[in-house]
Amino acid sequence: MSTRTWGARRPRRRRTTTGAAVTAAAVAAAAVLLTGCGGDADKASVPEGWGTLETGSLSVGYPKSEGYAEQPAADRAKANAAVALKEEDGIRTGMVSVQLDFATGVHDAAGAAAAAGAGIGLNSTRKATDDVRLAGPEDAGEAREARRIDYDFTSDGQEDTPNRGTPMTGVLVAGVDSKGVPFVVRLNAVKDAVKAADLDAFVGSITVK
Repeated sequence: MSTRTWGARRPRRRRTTTGAAVTAAAVAAAAVLLTGCGGDADKASVPEGWGTLETGSLSVGYPKSEGYAEQPAADRAKANAAVALKEEDGIRTGMVSVQLDFATGVHDAAGAAAAAGAGIGLNSTRKATDDVRLAGPEDAGEAREARRIDYDFTSDGQEDTPNRGTPMTGVLVAGVDSKGVPFVVRLNAVKDAVKAADLDAFVGSITVK
């Protein structure tokens, strides 16, 4: 698994997929809106049992009840503003991360997503790209517009990650906050360890500042 990948968008479609996949995505999107996650809320809803990572640009939930724990600032990589890890027998099987100001010359969600997408890695398969509207104060303006990318990849077995070749899945949300700082939020985990509904809840838990 690449270190870049391990460092976390429904109105307008940007993907080509099968009818079944479209139906599933539509149902998931409706569920996010009905539960009040993201959308037009000033503050996103975080599922019961989840924790929250707070940064200067945004806050995001993580599945604390599933074994994820916030990583101390002294232990995380300098590129990360916040991290929550799930470790099993010394192996990192899941990770939520926030990177701020991670790219230069980026002024909008499209540019942030392009920069973040380039860091997914060659061993990845992009499944979908969608525009999403995040929760946040009304004066955040365009900062609430972001882009979501769903992808699959395989672990590279480095830095206490699962054995090389282990199937993994991930979702990232990229945008620019109200002060012009580009951000990318990721959730990566062993494939099938995180339900599709939880990936949607993760995206819906983001509040931009």
